[in-house]
Amino acid sequence: MDADKDGILGKADLIKIFDTVGKLVTDKEVDDMLAEATGPINFTQLLSLFANRMSGGATDDDEVVVAAFRAFDEGGVINGEKLRHALMFWGEKFTKKEVDEAFDAMEIDRKGMIDTEALIQMMIGGGDEDA
Repeated sequence: MDADKDGILGKADLIKIFDTVGKLVTDKEVDDMLAEATGPINFTQLLSLFANRMSGGATDDDEVVVAAFRAFDEGGVINGEKLRHALMFWGEKFTKKEVDEAFDAMEIDRKGMIDTEALIQMMIGGGDEDA
C-alpha cells in the first residue's frame, strides 16, 4: 500500500489504493480521509482507523480494509510472519505481546498462514449476524 515506501500512507498512496480496487475518489474525499487520522498514517494508525470503523459498523470504506489485507495476500492466505514483521517493525511498532494478543484472535494454520477472507471478515464484520 505504501507505494513510495516511506512508512507513511500519504495522499498519492491512498489514491493508488483506491485505483487498485477500482474506485475513483476526489481530492476532497482523500483529504477528508487523511484528516480523520490523528497524525501521519503509518501501519499502526491504519489498523486503528480500521478498528474504529469496525466498532461503528460496516461503511463504504470497507473496500479500503479489504485492499489493506489483500496487499499481504498470497493466493488466499497471508503469511503470518510477514504480517507479524509489519506490525512490529513498520510505523508505530506493536510490542511482541500486543502482536501475540492480536494473533491469538486469528485463525492461523500449522504453516503460519492466515486465511485472508477470514481475517477480512474479522476486521469488517461477518455480515451474517442477521441470519
